[in-house]
Amino acid sequence: MRILFYLLSIVIANVVTAAFAPMQFGMFIVPMGTLFVGATFIFRDMVQNKYGRKKTYIFIFTALTLSAIVSSLLGDTLMIVAASAISFLISETADTEIYSRLKLSMAWRVFYSGIVGGLLDSVIFVIIGLSPLGAGVLPWVAIPSAIAGQFIVKSIIQMVGALALGQVYSLKEKQLFAK
Repeated sequence: MRILFYLLSIVIANVVTAAFAPMQFGMFIVPMGTLFVGATFIFRDMVQNKYGRKKTYIFIFTALTLSAIVSSLLGDTLMIVAASAISFLISETADTEIYSRLKLSMAWRVFYSGIVGGLLDSVIFVIIGLSPLGAGVLPWVAIPSAIAGQFIVKSIIQMVGALALGQVYSLKEKQLFAK
């Protein structure tokens, strides 16, 4: 189920981003799919927690391929597909490696690794895909707002996910010790 949720969250993020206009909160610009991108880091951590780091890279490359195919089928430009693939690969790798090395509870590892992954994903995708360097969707003046908006939303999702996982694992420990 974890793998399915991980892969589905990536596909849904692509579809929702293509189907809906970005949200604007004041100066912040947030593609609708960002809500699901934040969740991908949580699901990837759950996959890694069950299957280990090495097998997780197989799922990351599967997700990368699936994401590129879906993005292309949805009509994204080559620059957007490339930006998505590059940001995905770098951010998921960073998340995986940080998650692997932290000696904290799962909830804190999910939170910290996801924050770094979310920041990398936001910066890389916006600069390569949306800026005048890439597809030229946004002018340079809007780039900081786009990065900040995506990062804030992904961070909130990471925080909520980490809190939820912390509660789930805390309840499991209490039930284990109660027996």
